[in-house]
Formats: sequence, C-alpha cells, structure tokens
Amino acid sequence: MSSVAAPSPTGIQIHLRRAGVTAQITQVGASLRHLTVDGVDIVPPYPGDQPTPMCSGVVLAPWPNRIRDGVWQDGGTARSLSITEPKFRNASHGLLRFTAYEIVEQTEDAVALSAAVVPQTGYPYLVETTVRYALTDAGINVTHTLTNRSPEPAAVALGTHPFVTIGDVDPSELVLRVPAETYFETDERMLPIGESPVAAGTDLREGRRLGDVQLDTGFANLHRDPDGMVRTTLTAPDGRAVTLQQGAGFGYVQAFTTDRYPGQSLVVAVEPMTAPADAFNSGRGLRHLGRDESWTLEWGIRFS
Repeated sequence: MSSVAAPSPTGIQIHLRRAGVTAQITQVGASLRHLTVDGVDIVPPYPGDQPTPMCSGVVLAPWPNRIRDGVWQDGGTARSLSITEPKFRNASHGLLRFTAYEIVEQTEDAVALSAAVVPQTGYPYLVETTVRYALTDAGINVTHTLTNRSPEPAAVALGTHPFVTIGDVDPSELVLRVPAETYFETDERMLPIGESPVAAGTDLREGRRLGDVQLDTGFANLHRDPDGMVRTTLTAPDGRAVTLQQGAGFGYVQAFTTDRYPGQSLVVAVEPMTAPADAFNSGRGLRHLGRDESWTLEWGIRFS
C-alpha cells in the first residue's frame, strides 16, 4: 500500500495490491487508472505526466454522458449548466470529472474516496458522493454512494468510464459481447434521437471482434443473469475473458472504441450507467433523491 504525492495532473496516486492483482487509483476524478491480474493489463495504463485521456476510469456524477445545450427542466424550472463539451455544445460527464477527491479510508487492497457536488451554475444541489474500490482475487469491486444534503429533491444519475483490454493479446482479436436488446440512435452531436432493436453493427449479444466494429453507442434493455448482474465480456481467442458486471440501478451501458488511447492500438471503454445520454431532459433512469436520502450502486471487473 502506498500513496505517491509527487506532482501529477491526476493528483495523488493510490496503489492497491492483493495477491496477483494490482490497481492504481487517481485522486482527480477518483479514476481507476490501471488494473492488472497476474501481470496482465486489464485496465490499460497511460503516462503519469498526462491528464486523464478521454475520461478514462473517471466517476461521472451527477450525470453520465451528455445534456443537450446544458439546458434541462427541473420541476418546471429551467436550468442552464456550463458547456463542458464545446465541440458539440453539451454539458458532459457530470461535475466531478476534474475534482480532487478526499481519501477517507485506505488499506492494502481497498480505498474509499469522497467528493461533494456543490451548488453551482445550473445545479443548485449539494450531493455527497463516495466511491470505494476493493480488490478481489480476480479483479476489483466498486461501490458508489450518493446522498442528497439539500432541502429539496436532487436529480441524480451516475456512470463510470473504465477502458478494458487483455494486454498480452492483439486487441483487434478480442471479442466484445454486450447483452443488450436495444441501442440509442444519435445525431451529429452524439445525443439520442431514438431507440431501436440492435441489428447489424450494434448487435453484440453473440460477440463481435473489436477490429470489426466502431462504437460510441449507448445500449438499453440489458439482460440480467439470475443473480441480478449484467455482464459485458471481452474475450481472447484462448478463452480468457474480462467481465464487467453491473448491479441493480445500472440499467444502461455505453461502449466506446478508440485507436487514440495512449500506448494502445485499439481499446474499448465499457461504461456502466444508471441513465442514458440527456437523461436530465428525457427523465429516463433519472433518480430524485429526497433530503438525506442515499443511493448505493455496485459494479466490478473480473478476469478469468
């Protein structure tokens, strides 16, 4: 167990270890920066002197993805958020992406971090958040809690943005399986304009090679296993697999492939979300927490 306080664009680096599993968590964004199992990269690293690329591993609260024009209706009151995605004129990925979290608990194989969403332009609520990363024998479990400390109900959603891989395999040969029945059609600003049954390039229920797909796609109507978990898998030709599982409340998942991640020829983000893009306007998956009400959510990654 160690925390390195050397100057870094992502703040303090927290290193966890349990048997053959290691993880690196950053203070900024409470990001899962790196995960290895038996020496194999499962969450790919990036250079220590760089800011977080493409929101890698960051906690997205109090909403994931985008809000059109940063404008939303809050019980009949129009709110205008700061535009944080100028290219598409959207408010993107919540309000804690660049926040340096407080480390509130740390052991050899687990850490808990906290940060508050404070009242600000377009979001007049005080919401306390915590995230706890705990290593397992084959990966990591993650627990989030959001608590509204405002007198009025606060609109909230949550997501996270881990990239996953199997580091000793040609990534184009990895097979991605997403157990989703529908996907969101989007406009040129990456905002949803409809929902359709998966077909052709969006049907990943039986798996597709990463080298054969280009994705920045939100999925819904996810299949849950008997234990209540949704499981998205990335499988190597030899049968080894990374499984990202998301528990109750995480009803959506975004898959995003890119060849622009530092040090990676191709990689995929698998993003569990409680709500899809523009949920502050559609209301889909949006939760309204009453005063002092808490919401706890769980997801994790396993390599086998």
